[in-house]
Amino acid sequence: MKFKRRLGMVAAVLVAAFAALNLVAYRQAYAMTHFVAGGSRTARPETLSFGRKLKTLLCGVDLPRPRTTLSPASLGPACRALAFDGANGVRLGAWYCPVSPESPLVILFHGYGDEKTGTLNEARVFLELGLSVLLVDFRGSGDSSESYTTVGYDEGEDVAAAVGYAKASLPHSKLVLYGISMGAAAELRAVHSCGVQPDAMIAEAVFDRMLTTVRHRFELMGLPSFPGAALLVFWGGREAGFNAFGNNPVEYAASVRCPILFLHGAADGRARLAEARQVYEAVPGRKWFKEFVDIGHAAIVVHSPLQWKETVRQFLKEAHVEAALPAPASQR
Repeated sequence: MKFKRRLGMVAAVLVAAFAALNLVAYRQAYAMTHFVAGGSRTARPETLSFGRKLKTLLCGVDLPRPRTTLSPASLGPACRALAFDGANGVRLGAWYCPVSPESPLVILFHGYGDEKTGTLNEARVFLELGLSVLLVDFRGSGDSSESYTTVGYDEGEDVAAAVGYAKASLPHSKLVLYGISMGAAAELRAVHSCGVQPDAMIAEAVFDRMLTTVRHRFELMGLPSFPGAALLVFWGGREAGFNAFGNNPVEYAASVRCPILFLHGAADGRARLAEARQVYEAVPGRKWFKEFVDIGHAAIVVHSPLQWKETVRQFLKEAHVEAALPAPASQR
């Protein structure tokens, strides 16, 4: 009898612990995918004190809705704001800066917890190279509607909507997609699941699988990733109505048929170099991979502007997306 009582007590403790772990994971997943109206964003996990890590673990991150504070003029005098419809009633905001109708158009997609001006530096380089640009706010960010994110899954529909709008209303000679981190995942999903067919793609700081990148977040906090990462992915998907375990760029990549360039920092702890190379290897067609040493999960153009620009310029040339492209200064 004593043994049975002890066994029952142990079972009750395990059930209670598992229920508590699921509750924490549910709250974490909700906080990471739903923006709040104000406040300050939680700092990077590796920079948090032990007390802040514990509070973040139990209560979730603080993720204010990303807002655009600059004007289109900060990109150029010809730049203007516009908006268009996405899927299921979503309204998407964007900035459009044309060079000429004959120039290729680059559509830029930002990362997680960011908005369109997060790609301003890249957009400026594309403009210098003679391409027109369209900077898009994903749902929940900037001038778009909604207040949530699915870390690239539903955002694939936003990419498809932007491409559809550009082809119908902004006719250019060719179409290039650029995405960083979540933006890279979203553009790959748009090709795989929405039938998007650009002339070329650039994917920067892409993760391979949703579960992998969540595991890395736990590791950066100095916490074991099992079983918390899997529970976080499970509840995040359930809350948003999709299977988050299937949000995997390494699987989307098999559908890419156009030339694609991968840009990745060798010191990226959130989307590791070997994982990005797996996404690259999954692409069946023409592809390029450029590694940047000593750069983490950040905009590479900020840390290595000349190398980033020359890498992109050479890729566009080899991908035959070079209308109106000027020669580099060394060749003038």
